[in-house]
Amino acid sequence: MNKECDIDQDFLERTIFFDLTIKIFMLTMMTVHLHPLRFISMLCMLCMLCMLCMLCILSAANAQVNLTQNAYPNRAVRIVVPSSAGGGNDLLARLLGVKISEHWGQQVIADLRPGAAGILGSELVAKAAPDGYTLLIVSTGYSLNPGLYSKLPYDTLNDFARVNLIAYAPNVLVVHPSLPSKTVKQLIQLAKSRPNELNYGSSGPGTGGHLSIELFKHLAGLQIIHVPYKGAGDATTAVVSGQVQMLMSSPGAVLPFVKSGRLRALAVGSAQRVRAMPDVPTIAEAALPGYDVNGYYGILAPGKTPPAIVQRVYTEFDRAIKIPDVNKQLEAWGFDPASLTPEQFTDYVKAELQKWPPVFKSAGIKLNY
Repeated sequence: MNKECDIDQDFLERTIFFDLTIKIFMLTMMTVHLHPLRFISMLCMLCMLCMLCMLCILSAANAQVNLTQNAYPNRAVRIVVPSSAGGGNDLLARLLGVKISEHWGQQVIADLRPGAAGILGSELVAKAAPDGYTLLIVSTGYSLNPGLYSKLPYDTLNDFARVNLIAYAPNVLVVHPSLPSKTVKQLIQLAKSRPNELNYGSSGPGTGGHLSIELFKHLAGLQIIHVPYKGAGDATTAVVSGQVQMLMSSPGAVLPFVKSGRLRALAVGSAQRVRAMPDVPTIAEAALPGYDVNGYYGILAPGKTPPAIVQRVYTEFDRAIKIPDVNKQLEAWGFDPASLTPEQFTDYVKAELQKWPPVFKSAGIKLNY
């Protein structure tokens, strides 16, 4: 129906414009014999009439656009998850997607597109139609990748519209129970005694988990081998099964395995302890003063998405995050619920884009896509 309305509107505009052009031409021909002053006066009136008609046409076009935006959403919306199942992106997309779907009366689908540290899924959304029906959930890697990779297939700022920063989440340092280390200091001592023998998993090069451990290695003077995976879920499975010995990932991804005893939590990466794991110290207090890496999760849309739709999506995520049972579940998973406006989220990302490149340069980290 919307497509037919658009065609009718376009046809109407063209018909009015053509009819107006013919009438102006005929009236001009009829008045060429008049006195010059009367001719100029008549011509000015015709120009004013033309301008009024064009304003009417533009007003009608804007009304049609507003009608389309007000009808949003009238079909399923997908949230592209640029990592594998089981990670923080996936958990948040599914939890909030259900609540938003119930309120909108339209399906909100989590579409997993893992790979290349989130770049593959991000590129898909950057090139999607800017109509609000394709969204992207990102984590810290979104603002890390520009400083890590020499070239990306999209512009981090201009090809996306920041919608809402929905949660903060520090990474948790976990180890497989087969490692004898019970504290961060013991892990550092073990790694120093066995250089290049221990390994760690991550959800891909340049992701928050990867850089969190690289910073840990840099500050502690360790040599530990990096084993990248396609997403947080795959990396978590690898450390649970003993394929790799340690990992830094979101609380939501590792907390169930910590509670069941299949992983051991040594510390969290933020400056403060996590409410869901109050007995787990920070890396800073356990061994490395000054260590502070806090992750975030946010919602993006394609860059040219109309502001009215961006605001509608922001409002809906803001509402869903504040639902008591959602808030309780987020905290149980170790997330710190948040809700930054599009403008605040953009300012936050710009600050992150300035903060990390010097760190990568000093650590000698540079990747190719």
